[in-house]
Amino acid sequence: MKKKVVLIIVIILCIIAIAVCSAILYYKSTQNNNMVFLGTDVVNNKETGNTIVAGLDSSVQIFKGNDRPIAVMIDNNKDAMPQAGLNDAYIVYEIIVEGGESRLMALFKGASLEKIGPVRSARHYFLDYALENDAIYVHYGWSPQAQGDIKTLGVNNINGISETTNEFWRVKDKKSPHNVATSTEKILQIAKNKNYRTTSSKDSVLNYVTEEVSLQDGEVAENITIPYSDSNIVNWIYNNETKRYTRFSKSKEQTDWTTGEDITAKNIIIEFIANSTLNDGENKGRQTMNTTGSKDGYYITNGKAIKIKCEKVSRSSKTVYKDLEGNEIDVNDGNTFVQICPINANVKIEAAVNE
Repeated sequence: MKKKVVLIIVIILCIIAIAVCSAILYYKSTQNNNMVFLGTDVVNNKETGNTIVAGLDSSVQIFKGNDRPIAVMIDNNKDAMPQAGLNDAYIVYEIIVEGGESRLMALFKGASLEKIGPVRSARHYFLDYALENDAIYVHYGWSPQAQGDIKTLGVNNINGISETTNEFWRVKDKKSPHNVATSTEKILQIAKNKNYRTTSSKDSVLNYVTEEVSLQDGEVAENITIPYSDSNIVNWIYNNETKRYTRFSKSKEQTDWTTGEDITAKNIIIEFIANSTLNDGENKGRQTMNTTGSKDGYYITNGKAIKIKCEKVSRSSKTVYKDLEGNEIDVNDGNTFVQICPINANVKIEAAVNE
């Protein structure tokens, strides 16, 4: 009789243990169906297929990871500085435009920002990077080439000039045309009104990983100089304590328009692409470039740099960033600036200057 009682107790304990384990596994599985958001930066977890977003602050929010990216054209003229939102973008592309200037295209996903800008007009080659990220393209005006390509390529776009001053407004602390601002709330509302898809199932262009990438065999990269022209030079200075790079543009440390914080990056990708002046009869010096094919470049993170190849098959296909052995590179958890610079730019990657 006692043996039967003991057996029954053992069976009951086993059932309880199985139930507890099942509950734990179920809880974890429901958590893995969400996106973890800690600020601004996006990381794809290869094992689970989930997306982890990790940024500069320590806040944690759980939300669905299928938000469609928003790509906003940001003015980079000295009169536009400081800009709002660059630290909140998970990827920022910088590419040359007319007059030796450059413009920025900042990509946001799941962000909630009351001010982004100054917003500036579209250029056709930026569309290639909006398309490869499956992003809604936001701009204020456009070149004739961008206008034509947006229609031909069927790009979901929002042109602020066509919207009201409630959605795209001019601020008083900057001069026109460097003073147009908008917000993520306004952009998403316009997108819904236009029946644009606001979710995306596409993976990130960059192969983000959670395990720290050290680039042990890379060259020292603590002081980066990227000249877009004689009057437009970008510098990145590495901070060994934060393991991030601080951005300087036109000999000025860049800060955020809203917060006053330094603009920083965890990752920098440099890609060399030949640019030329369009012969469009308008003589405004607008540029063009062929983004497809295999381009030389660098991947820079944690104070080190390696040479890479940047391969893009078509205007809408994803750029694949590979090491010189042909393997797709892993990219550190953190925001990334993609510096697409002239092919003959005298880029310098150096150790820190000892004072």
